[in-house]
Amino acid sequence: MKLTEYVQYDAAGLASLVNAGEVTTLELTRLAREAYDEVNPRINAVIEFYGDAETVAGADGGIFHGVPFFRKDIGASEAGRLQEMGSRLFKGHRSHTDSFFFRRARDAGLRTLGRTATPELGASGATETILHGITRNPWDLERAAGGSSGGAAAAVAAGITPIAHGSDGFGSIRAPAAWCGLVGLNPSRGRVSGGPDQQDTGFGCSRQFVLCRTVRDMAAALDVFSGPHSGDPFIICQPNRPYLEELSRPTGTLRVGVARTTWGKLDVEPEVLQAVDSTASLLEEMGHQVTDIAPPFDFEEFIRIILLRSDLGASSLETAARAMGRTISADTLEPVNLRFYERGRNQPPSIWNEVDEGFRRMRFQVAEAIHAFDILLTPTMSIVAHPHGGTYSTTDATISAEEWMEKAYKGCHMSIFNVTGQPAVSLPLAQSADGLPIGLQIVGRFGDEATLVRVARDLEEARPWRDRRPKVRAGDSQLTVNSDLREAYRVAD
Repeated sequence: MKLTEYVQYDAAGLASLVNAGEVTTLELTRLAREAYDEVNPRINAVIEFYGDAETVAGADGGIFHGVPFFRKDIGASEAGRLQEMGSRLFKGHRSHTDSFFFRRARDAGLRTLGRTATPELGASGATETILHGITRNPWDLERAAGGSSGGAAAAVAAGITPIAHGSDGFGSIRAPAAWCGLVGLNPSRGRVSGGPDQQDTGFGCSRQFVLCRTVRDMAAALDVFSGPHSGDPFIICQPNRPYLEELSRPTGTLRVGVARTTWGKLDVEPEVLQAVDSTASLLEEMGHQVTDIAPPFDFEEFIRIILLRSDLGASSLETAARAMGRTISADTLEPVNLRFYERGRNQPPSIWNEVDEGFRRMRFQVAEAIHAFDILLTPTMSIVAHPHGGTYSTTDATISAEEWMEKAYKGCHMSIFNVTGQPAVSLPLAQSADGLPIGLQIVGRFGDEATLVRVARDLEEARPWRDRRPKVRAGDSQLTVNSDLREAYRVAD
């Protein structure tokens, strides 16, 4: 297999070739390394390609047999591997924990070949750090890839691997998916276990999953990573059937709530709004009932509560620093994160109760506002990918923690669903006049990823995105793609 062929396949398609004996797992690993060598110097998405990558374990057979995979440098961990969280404070840190997530990844046949970049402590929507530098968007190298799963998104968009691990605390899978032209699902709270040491972290706001290029891979990944483990605080309702089977089932008629206005203080750009309007019309043509909705929560209250939530991280950061024999200072933390730490040190422990109650009120408020709808359609991001630096960077030494938080969350269609626990997916359904991806978000009822899979399939079939290509993609500098290649998405059908 040539590199130009490799980049045409989704993950399930590559696994089908391995299972059929048409390509080996070692060939795929070497192709991923070739892609990394070719494009990563330009995008800085992968901060470590494992030296022992050719011997990485993964089960034979399975949905993703032999498929190259990357781990985001924060969240789910691999025992013995570096996990630096984009921070000088954690430089050289190795995890002692093998997460349930990566055990499942290996059982499904995935080969984890390295780490992708993340902003410091996963705190920002811009993947640019003092430790590892700037991650660039393959669609335009002068623009941000998003965050905090920006390295994962850039790596998949550039064709190094067809799928990669990400995590989503307040949009950290969906935002980079929107800016890099990918499929990015944040599952329901409790759908994917964070065990054995991160069950239901951050009041249940943060979840682990993947970034990928096709709805089929999204459904397959749900089948791989879903399911409870011992120690999980609650067991979510389990699916009626494998998610891959949902791809062949009818969607039915849905009640769709459409957000055409800002849910914060950042106006929706005209091209993004046009994409929302067009997709709403498409859903209506499919027979769904479409109704406009107002913002379902109070933005100012949201900012107040998540500021308090960030304050709660100060003590755990101190504990981690002591365990490594380090001190927290301007030499170990970036300016904005240092200000958050200093702010949190001065807060009383009682704010835990205020955060818990604030999230409870928001969940109730949102539930009351949207209970009549089966799904929601919103912008993922209110704007297309912006130039590096600026709003989301935590390296800005001139801004206060409060000012940064309000700027970072001023476009707020994603984050509220981390609080409510609902599943939400960003789909690359449109492009700007400059050719930049525009992601639109579909939000489901709690525990109902099945409906999202079916709707996402319908939209992918109606407005396919597979042939859209970023400016920087592995293989493009060598030769033109052969138009006679089998379609990656249907290779095993």
